[in-house]
Amino acid sequence: MSERSRAGSSGPRTNQTAKRIAFGVGGVVLLVAIWELYKALGPATGVVVGDLTILPRTTDLAMPHVWDMIGRLFEPTGGGRDAMPVWLAVVQASVFSLGVAAVGWVVGVVVGLLLAILMQRFRTAESAVLPWIILSQTVPLIAIAPLVRRWGSQLEFGDFSWENWMSVAVIASYLAFFPVSIGALRGLNSPDTIHVELFRSYGVGWWKTLFVLRLPASVPYLLPALRLAAANAVIGTVVAEVSIGLRGGIGRMIIEYAQQASGDPAKTWAPIFGAVAVGLVAAGFIALLGVLLRRYRRGEVPA
Repeated sequence: MSERSRAGSSGPRTNQTAKRIAFGVGGVVLLVAIWELYKALGPATGVVVGDLTILPRTTDLAMPHVWDMIGRLFEPTGGGRDAMPVWLAVVQASVFSLGVAAVGWVVGVVVGLLLAILMQRFRTAESAVLPWIILSQTVPLIAIAPLVRRWGSQLEFGDFSWENWMSVAVIASYLAFFPVSIGALRGLNSPDTIHVELFRSYGVGWWKTLFVLRLPASVPYLLPALRLAAANAVIGTVVAEVSIGLRGGIGRMIIEYAQQASGDPAKTWAPIFGAVAVGLVAAGFIALLGVLLRRYRRGEVPA
């Protein structure tokens, strides 16, 4: 490939990336503008229809200014001499939650892929397992989190002890495996019949067909599923931290800072920004994974 053709092919990619960044920054600026505009023009008591509040109140307690929320990030968390800045505390909690979510995501992806392979290999397994996979997502997450913690605390394997963060990771994997299993199953069944029959005519076994044909063909289906699984893992981690009461994570910090909302409303939004950042990092990791698998992408099929 000549240098001119390489430059020509990299040009559209650069422009597309620049457009995505511009749209992302523009969306944030638009959100800030809407926030401040409503705070300036909206009623202090909010918009109420009957007994239902449609739009929130615009007082500083309910809706702090954006610059107040950002400025609070660089102030200390408390009045002590050794109190760390709020942004540093949020970063530490975000890293902790991100690590737990990553463990849950990996477990969920492995379980989802194994279930998809099992269902693709045996039609009877698909008929038996798929309804239960769908039914599993109807169970309220906040109800099973304490049960997982209780069951985990009863496990004994020599010197092994079950930690609370493991219960949170299990909850995260519980939400992450569903889109992976469904997306991977669609992807594994996506190759054309003529291609599958060609492999059979050459005497290629099922396992080699899986790795050479079916798994590469499943990438356009799998990437959106992995992205959704990452988002589910982050949500499951935050909710499970709140439900179980795990300290050190962003979920627990949201509750702790919310209790100080009456005296320090701007501080309440700091861990919310951290949760958003965790979600963006998870989405960025899947985007990087998509770059590594770009030779198999050929477009994506929504999960």
